[in-house]
Amino acid sequence: MQIHLAKSDISEMAVDAVVSPGNSLGIMGGGVAAILSRKGGPLIQREAMSLAPIAVGAAVVTNAGTLWAKYVIHTPTMEEPGQKVAVENVRRAMRAALLAAHQRGFQVIAVPGLGTGLGGADPSDAARAMVNELRAHKQPSPVTVWLVDTNEKILAHLEEALQTTVP
Repeated sequence: MQIHLAKSDISEMAVDAVVSPGNSLGIMGGGVAAILSRKGGPLIQREAMSLAPIAVGAAVVTNAGTLWAKYVIHTPTMEEPGQKVAVENVRRAMRAALLAAHQRGFQVIAVPGLGTGLGGADPSDAARAMVNELRAHKQPSPVTVWLVDTNEKILAHLEEALQTTVP
């Protein structure tokens, strides 16, 4: 698997799927989820909510509305909107997103800093958890994973995790 890091707006990524961290209810009211819903249209949230509840550690795939991506992988990091996120939830969400991408045969996905926004997870711990799950994923797809964020600090933590985590 190729892992790339980019300062980018995930809603602008032309990939097979973008990952939307959120809550088990499928409500896309804040953070990255809200941006994806706002830019991709209300159909994304309606479809996610129709598939709820989505357990932390699980993922569902919906259409991507008018986003450049083809699909959205919804992987909750919290049960209800506004909850604080433990690093274990980040790990479970990352694993679920990768498995969903593999099951659907997605070749290229984009993932933001899971749990590091509204969820308040420690960015360094979250980055290490995400990279550990990427390194542990041995399935043939996805082939390429873009770790993206607009926050320089989150990107720095992801870059550090990529450099210090043993492949």
